[in-house]
Amino acid sequence: MKQILLGTAVLAFSAGMALAQDVVRMGTEGAYPPYNFINDAGEVDGFERDLGDELCARAELTCEWVTNEWDSIIPNLVSGNYDTIIAGMSINDEREEVIDFTQDYIPPATSSYVALSEDAPLDGVVAAQTSTLQSGYISESGATLLEFATADEIVAALRNGEADAVFFDTDYLTPIVEESAGELIFVGEPVVLGRGTGMGIRESDTELKDTFDAAITSMKEDGSLNELLVKWFGEGTDIYE
Repeated sequence: MKQILLGTAVLAFSAGMALAQDVVRMGTEGAYPPYNFINDAGEVDGFERDLGDELCARAELTCEWVTNEWDSIIPNLVSGNYDTIIAGMSINDEREEVIDFTQDYIPPATSSYVALSEDAPLDGVVAAQTSTLQSGYISESGATLLEFATADEIVAALRNGEADAVFFDTDYLTPIVEESAGELIFVGEPVVLGRGTGMGIRESDTELKDTFDAAITSMKEDGSLNELLVKWFGEGTDIYE
């Protein structure tokens, strides 16, 4: 298993870290399992629900969950519809021009191609979700990019023949491939994109960023973040050490 090294610095919590706001609104997509999804009870569920609830508990914050479509998730954070983005969002330079990020709570992950056959042309039509690192990568790869608003739609486009392949987060695609009974297969080589996954925070909310950074650090250092990563992504996932 690939290990990601973690520094030994300790950030301690204190009563002085409490924020003035009564409720912190946690913005997520709700359509990106196992990161986040809507369960049968109509509630936000998944790795980021577990993580976010634990971070809020450690920071002694009252948090509520808000869902928003992916393609407008950053503008609606900036405009104040919620206070964080916790939605499988990779940290990159382009996004950091608009918002701040906490430290990563998922190490840099791989993205993969999935197709219906081993000889699918990866320089042909490749489907990816709009406004993602994967869509940016495909647009510069020489392939023809076919964008959709949700991850479900890119897989549907592959199955109905609109795309030769899809390119997306490996952790999202793995259970879909496994459950397809051989219909879908991984092709080509995985690609590492971004600098890990973090919480998006408005640039003005420095105290909130510092509070969540401290909570994430505490979970890394006591091993509880690794436990959540293995719970939701399996024994082979990258962890912190």
